Amino acid sequence: MTGDLIDTADPEDWSIIRDALVKHGLFEWNRTTVIPGNHDLIDLEEEMRFYHALNPDENARKRRVNERLQLFSKIFRPLITDDGEVGAGLPFVKVMHFGELALAFVAVSSVLPWNGSDNPLGARGSVSRETLRALMDQRVSQALDGAFVIGLCHHAYKVYGTDALVDQAFDWTMEFKNKDEFLNVMKNLRASLVLHGHFHRFQVYRIEDVTFINGGSFRYTPERYGEVVISGDGSWTHRFVNFDR
Repeated sequence: MTGDLIDTADPEDWSIIRDALVKHGLFEWNRTTVIPGNHDLIDLEEEMRFYHALNPDENARKRRVNERLQLFSKIFRPLITDDGEVGAGLPFVKVMHFGELALAFVAVSSVLPWNGSDNPLGARGSVSRETLRALMDQRVSQALDGAFVIGLCHHAYKVYGTDALVDQAFDWTMEFKNKDEFLNVMKNLRASLVLHGHFHRFQVYRIEDVTFINGGSFRYTPERYGEVVISGDGSWTHRFVNFDR
Protein backbone atom coordinates (compact mmCIF):
# COMPACT_ATOMS: atom_id res chain seq x y z
CA MET A 1 0.00 0.00 0.00
CA THR A 2 1.87 3.01 -1.31
CA GLY A 3 0.48 5.76 0.85
CA ASP A 4 -2.58 7.93 1.48
CA LEU A 5 -4.13 5.27 3.66
CA ILE A 6 -6.25 8.04 5.18
CA ASP A 7 -7.24 11.57 4.15
CA THR A 8 -7.06 13.29 7.54
CA ALA A 9 -3.41 13.06 8.70
CA ASP A 10 -4.91 11.97 12.03
CA PRO A 11 -2.84 9.10 13.47
CA GLU A 12 -5.92 7.71 15.21
CA ASP A 13 -7.43 6.93 11.80
CA TRP A 14 -4.53 4.61 10.94
CA SER A 15 -5.94 2.23 13.53
CA ILE A 16 -8.94 1.73 11.22
CA ILE A 17 -6.61 0.42 8.51
CA ARG A 18 -4.66 -1.65 11.01
CA ASP A 19 -7.80 -3.21 12.48
CA ALA A 20 -9.14 -4.06 9.01
CA LEU A 21 -5.86 -5.79 8.13
CA VAL A 22 -5.93 -7.70 11.42
CA LYS A 23 -9.54 -8.77 10.83
CA HIS A 24 -8.68 -10.25 7.43
CA GLY A 25 -5.45 -11.91 8.55
CA LEU A 26 -3.26 -9.47 6.61
CA PHE A 27 -1.47 -7.68 9.44
CA GLU A 28 1.60 -9.83 8.96
CA TRP A 29 5.15 -9.00 7.89
CA ASN A 30 5.17 -11.29 4.85
CA ARG A 31 1.66 -10.44 3.64
CA THR A 32 1.36 -6.65 3.72
CA THR A 33 3.69 -3.68 3.33
CA VAL A 34 2.67 -0.05 3.81
CA ILE A 35 4.31 3.33 3.40
CA PRO A 36 2.85 6.79 4.12
CA GLY A 37 1.65 9.41 1.66
CA ASN A 38 1.22 13.14 2.01
CA HIS A 39 -2.38 12.79 3.21
CA ASP A 40 -1.11 10.55 6.02
CA LEU A 41 1.54 12.99 7.24
CA ILE A 42 0.39 16.51 6.30
CA ASP A 43 -2.69 18.20 7.73
CA LEU A 44 -3.10 20.89 5.09
CA GLU A 45 -5.73 22.80 7.06
CA GLU A 46 -3.44 22.88 10.08
CA GLU A 47 -0.45 24.06 8.06
CA MET A 48 -2.38 26.89 6.41
CA ARG A 49 -3.58 28.40 9.67
CA PHE A 50 -2.01 31.81 9.98
CA TYR A 51 0.12 31.00 13.05
CA HIS A 52 1.74 28.13 11.13
CA ALA A 53 1.62 29.56 7.60
CA LEU A 54 3.32 32.80 8.67
CA ASN A 55 5.92 31.07 10.83
CA PRO A 56 9.24 31.26 8.94
CA ASP A 57 10.70 28.34 10.92
CA GLU A 58 10.83 25.42 8.46
CA ASN A 59 12.06 23.13 11.23
CA ALA A 60 8.63 23.19 12.87
CA ARG A 61 7.02 21.91 9.66
CA LYS A 62 9.62 19.19 9.32
CA ARG A 63 9.11 18.25 12.95
CA ARG A 64 5.34 17.82 12.51
CA VAL A 65 5.88 15.51 9.51
CA ASN A 66 8.60 13.54 11.32
CA GLU A 67 6.45 13.12 14.43
CA ARG A 68 3.62 11.64 12.36
CA LEU A 69 6.11 9.46 10.49
CA GLN A 70 7.37 8.06 13.79
CA LEU A 71 3.81 7.31 14.89
CA PHE A 72 3.10 5.68 11.53
CA SER A 73 6.17 3.46 11.97
CA LYS A 74 5.07 2.56 15.49
CA ILE A 75 1.51 1.59 14.51
CA PHE A 76 2.61 -0.44 11.47
CA ARG A 77 5.83 -1.73 13.00
CA PRO A 78 4.93 -5.45 12.56
CA LEU A 79 4.72 -4.81 8.79
CA ILE A 80 8.13 -3.11 8.68
CA THR A 81 10.24 -5.58 10.63
CA ASP A 82 9.85 -9.04 12.11
CA ASP A 83 12.74 -8.44 14.52
CA GLY A 84 11.38 -7.50 17.91
CA GLU A 85 14.73 -6.19 19.08
CA VAL A 86 15.24 -3.35 16.60
CA GLY A 87 13.57 -0.07 15.87
CA ALA A 88 11.38 0.45 12.82
CA GLY A 89 11.10 3.35 10.44
CA LEU A 90 11.61 4.56 6.90
CA PRO A 91 13.54 3.88 4.81
CA PHE A 92 13.44 0.12 5.25
CA VAL A 93 14.38 -2.96 3.27
CA LYS A 94 12.30 -6.12 3.50
CA VAL A 95 13.53 -9.41 2.01
CA MET A 96 11.12 -12.34 1.94
CA HIS A 97 11.69 -15.88 0.68
CA PHE A 98 9.01 -17.87 -1.13
CA GLY A 99 10.56 -21.12 -2.26
CA GLU A 100 13.17 -20.34 -4.90
CA LEU A 101 12.08 -16.68 -5.09
CA ALA A 102 13.60 -13.97 -2.89
CA LEU A 103 11.38 -10.89 -3.04
CA ALA A 104 12.65 -7.57 -1.69
CA PHE A 105 10.95 -4.25 -1.05
CA VAL A 106 12.99 -1.06 -0.74
CA ALA A 107 10.65 1.48 0.86
CA VAL A 108 11.13 5.21 1.29
CA SER A 109 9.10 8.18 2.41
CA SER A 110 8.78 10.80 -0.31
CA VAL A 111 6.60 13.20 1.70
CA LEU A 112 7.87 16.78 1.67
CA PRO A 113 6.70 19.15 4.44
CA TRP A 114 4.23 21.88 3.51
CA ASN A 115 5.65 25.20 2.35
CA GLY A 116 3.60 28.21 1.29
CA SER A 117 5.67 28.94 -1.81
CA ASP A 118 7.40 25.67 -2.70
CA ASN A 119 4.73 23.16 -1.65
CA PRO A 120 1.45 25.09 -1.29
CA LEU A 121 -0.83 22.06 -1.63
CA GLY A 122 1.41 19.74 0.38
CA ALA A 123 1.52 17.41 -2.63
CA ARG A 124 5.09 17.86 -3.91
CA GLY A 125 7.53 15.16 -2.86
CA SER A 126 11.19 14.47 -2.29
CA VAL A 127 13.29 11.66 -0.83
CA SER A 128 15.76 12.99 1.71
CA ARG A 129 19.44 13.00 0.88
CA GLU A 130 20.06 11.02 4.07
CA THR A 131 17.74 8.28 2.78
CA LEU A 132 19.38 8.18 -0.65
CA ARG A 133 22.82 8.07 0.94
CA ALA A 134 21.81 5.24 3.26
CA LEU A 135 20.43 3.15 0.39
CA MET A 136 23.70 3.51 -1.52
CA ASP A 137 25.55 1.79 1.33
CA GLN A 138 27.18 -1.41 0.09
CA ARG A 139 25.49 -3.41 2.84
CA VAL A 140 22.10 -2.68 1.25
CA SER A 141 23.22 -4.09 -2.10
CA GLN A 142 24.60 -7.14 -0.33
CA ALA A 143 21.30 -7.71 1.48
CA LEU A 144 19.44 -7.56 -1.84
CA ASP A 145 21.82 -9.84 -3.72
CA GLY A 146 19.87 -12.44 -5.69
CA ALA A 147 16.47 -10.93 -4.86
CA PHE A 148 13.79 -9.56 -7.16
CA VAL A 149 13.82 -5.92 -6.02
CA ILE A 150 10.78 -3.64 -5.96
CA GLY A 151 11.02 0.01 -4.92
CA LEU A 152 8.17 1.63 -3.01
CA CYS A 153 7.52 5.37 -2.91
CA HIS A 154 4.39 7.48 -2.75
CA HIS A 155 5.03 10.20 -5.32
CA ALA A 156 4.76 9.62 -9.06
CA TYR A 157 7.79 9.87 -11.29
CA LYS A 158 5.44 10.81 -14.11
CA VAL A 159 2.16 12.72 -13.83
CA TYR A 160 0.72 14.24 -17.03
CA GLY A 161 3.93 15.39 -18.70
CA THR A 162 2.19 17.22 -21.57
CA ASP A 163 2.73 20.62 -23.19
CA ALA A 164 -0.64 21.93 -22.01
CA LEU A 165 -0.12 24.75 -19.53
CA VAL A 166 -2.90 23.55 -17.22
CA ASP A 167 -1.31 20.09 -17.07
CA GLN A 168 2.13 21.56 -16.44
CA ALA A 169 0.75 23.62 -13.56
CA PHE A 170 -0.83 20.51 -12.08
CA ASP A 171 2.40 18.55 -12.60
CA TRP A 172 4.27 21.18 -10.59
CA THR A 173 1.92 20.87 -7.61
CA MET A 174 2.42 17.08 -7.65
CA GLU A 175 6.11 17.00 -8.61
CA PHE A 176 8.56 14.41 -7.32
CA LYS A 177 11.37 16.93 -7.01
CA ASN A 178 14.39 14.63 -6.95
CA LYS A 179 12.90 11.77 -8.92
CA ASP A 180 16.01 11.25 -11.02
CA GLU A 181 18.21 10.87 -7.94
CA PHE A 182 15.73 8.31 -6.61
CA LEU A 183 15.71 6.54 -9.99
CA ASN A 184 19.50 6.30 -9.96
CA VAL A 185 19.39 4.66 -6.53
CA MET A 186 16.78 2.17 -7.74
CA LYS A 187 18.96 1.33 -10.75
CA ASN A 188 21.98 0.89 -8.47
CA LEU A 189 19.96 -1.57 -6.36
CA ARG A 190 18.87 -3.42 -9.52
CA ALA A 191 15.18 -2.72 -8.95
CA SER A 192 12.97 -4.14 -11.67
CA LEU A 193 9.84 -2.30 -10.56
CA VAL A 194 8.84 0.77 -8.60
CA LEU A 195 5.31 0.90 -7.20
CA HIS A 196 3.81 4.26 -6.31
CA GLY A 197 0.51 6.05 -5.78
CA HIS A 198 -0.31 9.76 -5.34
CA PHE A 199 -1.57 10.45 -8.88
CA HIS A 200 -4.93 8.69 -9.04
CA ARG A 201 -4.43 6.86 -12.31
CA PHE A 202 -3.84 3.26 -13.28
CA GLN A 203 -0.55 3.53 -15.14
CA VAL A 204 2.40 1.49 -16.30
CA TYR A 205 5.40 3.28 -17.78
CA ARG A 206 9.08 2.64 -18.21
CA ILE A 207 11.89 5.05 -17.32
CA GLU A 208 15.23 3.77 -18.56
CA ASP A 209 15.52 0.22 -17.17
CA VAL A 210 12.87 0.52 -14.44
CA THR A 211 9.13 -0.05 -14.83
CA PHE A 212 6.86 2.17 -12.74
CA ILE A 213 3.39 1.01 -11.79
CA ASN A 214 0.78 3.37 -10.39
CA GLY A 215 -1.87 1.38 -8.61
CA GLY A 216 -4.63 3.97 -8.97
CA SER A 217 -6.94 4.69 -6.06
CA PHE A 218 -9.42 2.48 -4.25
CA ARG A 219 -11.30 5.63 -3.32
CA TYR A 220 -12.19 6.32 -6.95
CA THR A 221 -12.09 2.82 -8.44
CA PRO A 222 -12.57 0.32 -5.59
CA GLU A 223 -13.20 -2.65 -7.89
CA ARG A 224 -9.81 -2.50 -9.64
CA TYR A 225 -6.33 -3.53 -8.55
CA GLY A 226 -2.96 -4.38 -10.05
CA GLU A 227 -1.60 -7.92 -10.11
CA VAL A 228 2.11 -8.65 -10.49
CA VAL A 229 3.17 -12.27 -10.97
CA ILE A 230 6.89 -12.95 -10.42
CA SER A 231 8.60 -16.19 -11.37
CA GLY A 232 11.61 -17.74 -9.73
CA ASP A 233 13.74 -16.93 -12.78
CA GLY A 234 13.10 -13.22 -12.34
CA SER A 235 10.57 -12.84 -15.14
CA TRP A 236 7.32 -11.05 -14.30
CA THR A 237 3.97 -10.02 -15.72
CA HIS A 238 1.51 -7.32 -14.72
CA ARG A 239 -2.14 -6.64 -15.42
CA PHE A 240 -4.95 -4.57 -13.98
CA VAL A 241 -7.85 -6.71 -12.75
CA ASN A 242 -11.44 -5.86 -11.90
CA PHE A 243 -13.21 -7.65 -9.05
CA ASP A 244 -16.17 -9.71 -10.14
CA ARG A 245 -19.43 -8.25 -8.93
